[in-house]
Amino acid sequence: MNSGDLQFFMAVATTGGIGKAAEQLNTVQSNVTSRIQRLEVELGVQLFTRYTRGVELTSAGRKLIPIAEQVNTLLGSIRTVVHDDGTPQGKLIIGAMETTTALYLPDILSNYAKDFPKVDLALRTGTTTELTRDVLEQKLDGAFVCGPIAHPRLHTERIHAEELVLLSGPHIKDLAQIVALGETSIFVLRLGCSYRQKLEDILINKGISIARINEFGTFEAIFSCVAAGLGISIVPRSMLPMITARWMLTAHTLPASMASVETVFIRRTSTYISNALSRFIDHVQDANHLRSNDG
Repeated sequence: MNSGDLQFFMAVATTGGIGKAAEQLNTVQSNVTSRIQRLEVELGVQLFTRYTRGVELTSAGRKLIPIAEQVNTLLGSIRTVVHDDGTPQGKLIIGAMETTTALYLPDILSNYAKDFPKVDLALRTGTTTELTRDVLEQKLDGAFVCGPIAHPRLHTERIHAEELVLLSGPHIKDLAQIVALGETSIFVLRLGCSYRQKLEDILINKGISIARINEFGTFEAIFSCVAAGLGISIVPRSMLPMITARWMLTAHTLPASMASVETVFIRRTSTYISNALSRFIDHVQDANHLRSNDG
């Protein structure tokens, strides 16, 4: 067995097919098939069940996934370590929720890019579910997500706490009006958004039925619909100045037990921390201290 076989295995596992894995690895399908068969013979187990339209991991294949991820992570760390001369450089891919990107990251990213021009910095946005998966799958070096996050392969660092507020159109003056309606439509980001789950839990707690869940890809679309009186949404209170400058909305304060939410930064525990990532974490911590002092 060699590390290359495990890379082929992971490509098939993540893409769900021999052909797609071949495209990802820039090779031919027969090469992928032979590498997987060789690995199965060597291990003495079948790793995939083959179907006409793809493959599916067997129980043995699922058990191999975390080991293969650890091997690939270790190999990546070795390459990083031997080329690390102490200067932050190379690629650094950070993930963040939409709200964190809008409120928290502009100054951090611009200051970091100015201080370390040799780092190829990239930012990807997504939901907490998507970002956590991408960190585990080594597609991201780290990510800002909604906590708490408890995973044996992730290191979590608290960034800050947020207070959530419920948003409605200007005709709704208080929460009692929404409760009296008995049901409402909600406007949210796609499935996997932690704020969306929080909103659904709040409505259940208040005895309010969800008439319709409307999923949009941008906050602009969400706020426009809410301002038109078509339903409600939920955001951190710190977003209100940005929102109310453009849309006519009413913000409703929620009970403390329902309103608190935490943003955390996650990274893989088994990964060597490059100088690029280490310096980024320093910038985040410095910004966090400044926010705390200002508050």
